[in-house]
Amino acid sequence: MALADKKDSLFQRIKRQTGKAIGDFKLIEDGDRIAVGVSGGKDSYTLLDILSTLQKRAPINYKLIAVNIDAGFPGYRKDLLEKHLQSRGYHYHMEATDTYQIIEEKRRPGSSYCAFCARLRRGVLYTVAERLGCNKIALGHHLDDFVETLLLNQFYVGTLAAMSPKLLADNGKQTVIRPLVYVKESDIIEYSQRADYPLICCSCPVAGGVDQKRQRMKRLITELAKEIPQIRNSMISALGKVQLRHLLDQGLSNPPCGEHE
Repeated sequence: MALADKKDSLFQRIKRQTGKAIGDFKLIEDGDRIAVGVSGGKDSYTLLDILSTLQKRAPINYKLIAVNIDAGFPGYRKDLLEKHLQSRGYHYHMEATDTYQIIEEKRRPGSSYCAFCARLRRGVLYTVAERLGCNKIALGHHLDDFVETLLLNQFYVGTLAAMSPKLLADNGKQTVIRPLVYVKESDIIEYSQRADYPLICCSCPVAGGVDQKRQRMKRLITELAKEIPQIRNSMISALGKVQLRHLLDQGLSNPPCGEHE
């Protein structure tokens, strides 16, 4: 298969899976104004391109605005991202913040650098989205993110929870959507390489660090996939087929008398 054909085939698969997620969870509706979080990484680049492609032939009207939140880390090459957005003709907004300075001054010793940074940037993203008149915020979390989070919560937190493809934001004003829920990370990696995106690092002081727990879940799923090729799809399907009677949450209603497993 020629390079161009393979790239097109891969893009079509990602587009089809994204379109299915949008339909299954009603992620995009007529009149939506969507802020697409774009960091300069493979996931957000792919998300923006896919949503833009779907927009051209959608039976409804919706607007896309690529939004970048610059945390202020020294060396962050937002100029490369902006040049890419301009070359593609995207409507975009670049938001400069003093997140780096706040982290350095306010983070408690021993607390998670990444968690604090993510919380601050999320708050800025919500504020910017509201200022831009956006009712939805699209994020680039993919299939692997969902299943890894499910296992992380089970193994380390003791809760049965993952991510949601659609939920009300913390500020109670926008709806956060994750249209790549059905797309494997390996497909995004391959496509982003073929698309030759100008990938950039956030340049934060701990960017080279590795989330050991998440990496362990990633390795576990990869190993199990050798025996169960469809394990990722099976796990994401399970999240949509919850049988409440067979869980141990005492807050759930008891099954009617006479019902047996």
